Amino acid sequence: TSIGNEAFMGCYELTGIKIPTSVTSIGDSAFWNCLCIKNVEIPASVKSIGRSPFIGCQELSSIIVSPENATYNSNDNCNAIIETKTNKLIQGCMNTKIPMGVTSIGDSAFFDCTILTSVTIPNSVTSIGDHAFDYCKSLTSVTIPNSVTSISDSAFSCCRSLTSVTIPNSVTSIGDSAFSDCTSLTSVTIPNSVTSI
Repeated sequence: TSIGNEAFMGCYELTGIKIPTSVTSIGDSAFWNCLCIKNVEIPASVKSIGRSPFIGCQELSSIIVSPENATYNSNDNCNAIIETKTNKLIQGCMNTKIPMGVTSIGDSAFFDCTILTSVTIPNSVTSIGDHAFDYCKSLTSVTIPNSVTSISDSAFSCCRSLTSVTIPNSVTSIGDSAFSDCTSLTSVTIPNSVTSI
């Protein structure tokens, strides 16, 4: 069976989710704006997860993927969903610790994670996707390592508590509105390596 796109959107009473082993796919924004969800467990049976399945789940603090799942993982108790084949982090939460080995932060991976205050991106990451940290309104600090070559559209848009950003000299492109509406941003360092903004 599958959980369709926006299937449980706005189910404000949900506090935790243990996906049953009969489920093989989770659709786009399946649990969108389920504001009270704190923990999610994903079984080995799930082989397909759409874009931003837990978008707007602002209280989400624990994500566990079964160790038997061959498609996704949450290695090192990272509290995130990582696509095993590509090492792309596709869904994070307020307690995510991005593990070494992750090569990209997926589109909207932390979108609307309003309680997230800081994030350290390991130097295995080469790209930060569209809207990856969009609307992370409490994010005050982010460490972008020298491995990152591209920062995509609206990657840090509406990060209204972010005060300064240093972009490493590995970055060659910064997407549209990458730091738009960052109203507390007072300092940005853009290196010579950037050829496209």
